[in-house]
Amino acid sequence: MSVFDRGDPVGHEQVVFCQDRASGLRAIIAIYSTALGPALGGTRFRPYASEDEAVEDVLALSRAMAYKAACAGLDLGGGKAVIIGNPGRDKSEALLRAYGRFVQSLGGRYYTACDVGTTVADMDVVATQSAFVTGRSPDKGGAGDSAVLTAFGVFQAMRAAAEHLWGAPTLTGRRVAVEGVGKVGLHLVRRLLADGASVVVSDVDAAAVARAQALGAAAQSVEELRVGDCDVYAPCALGGSMTEQLAAQLRASIVCGAANNQLAHPGVGGVLADRGVVFVPDYVANAGGLIQVGDEALSAATGGFRFERAEAAAAGIFDTTLGILRLADTEGIAPVDAADRVAERRMAGAERPGRLLLPGSGVQWPRTL
Repeated sequence: MSVFDRGDPVGHEQVVFCQDRASGLRAIIAIYSTALGPALGGTRFRPYASEDEAVEDVLALSRAMAYKAACAGLDLGGGKAVIIGNPGRDKSEALLRAYGRFVQSLGGRYYTACDVGTTVADMDVVATQSAFVTGRSPDKGGAGDSAVLTAFGVFQAMRAAAEHLWGAPTLTGRRVAVEGVGKVGLHLVRRLLADGASVVVSDVDAAAVARAQALGAAAQSVEELRVGDCDVYAPCALGGSMTEQLAAQLRASIVCGAANNQLAHPGVGGVLADRGVVFVPDYVANAGGLIQVGDEALSAATGGFRFERAEAAAAGIFDTTLGILRLADTEGIAPVDAADRVAERRMAGAERPGRLLLPGSGVQWPRTL
């Protein structure tokens, strides 16, 4: 696999393989771009079937983080890390501390946070070895779990898509199918029900489905939900679920969810556009969590992390989404291509006025929030 020649318009700056035999750590950190600032992205802990699968995942995720930060208007770059293993069996304090030392060795080029398989408590352990950790617990000066603002941002993107398609920024009276009701998905269900939507959910975890049902949502199997009658399909589980086959069968008018890398390949965005389905690019919709941990990364220089400030910034996802959907219509391209164009132009023309010293980095980066 070539990291240097992947046909990408920007390309990865750095990929680091990390190993600590004593703790069993095997990790990969990918930095896609630091054109706008330090790369920020979570650490995913998964039992990948192979090293190649882990590499593919971290490269795709880090690219999405860079585009997410650029479209959200943040002066941050994009990065991601994966730890290969079963978090329920292989995670240990020694492993997390070893991982923290590798993050520290990058000198502030990469800030980490929570992702699938890692928690706020894990970030507190990593932070004992590195100054470049966000998503820490509030009692340690951190922003805590970013699921609330991630869901809030997806809801704002969904409202914008509704405004674009139906002329009103509300889901009232609409049927929304939410696939995956973990932390983010469940918060999204609450938002949708409060807005007057009819919500149906699916999840491989029966307990998660039961929690959503307790809020007032209906339930279907994953297979039924994907092709069932609905106005909005919200993929909030793992990525790659939007295949060409599903894009051709989907009955929803809008696709907008929290999952990363929802399209099985870039061409699926064109299939959706050809069918008149409004697809909100995932890295535009789910930027709320990044906005939250980005605020935390700058908190020492901006008076400490403030949820209200981060929430106000995340509310801007509405305007960002609406602008991208209108640009797509004006230029006759798919929304995913419009979002890519916005992000790439911003990264290519990055200027660095008003630099701000991030805590502990020894490197000056542009001011974010």
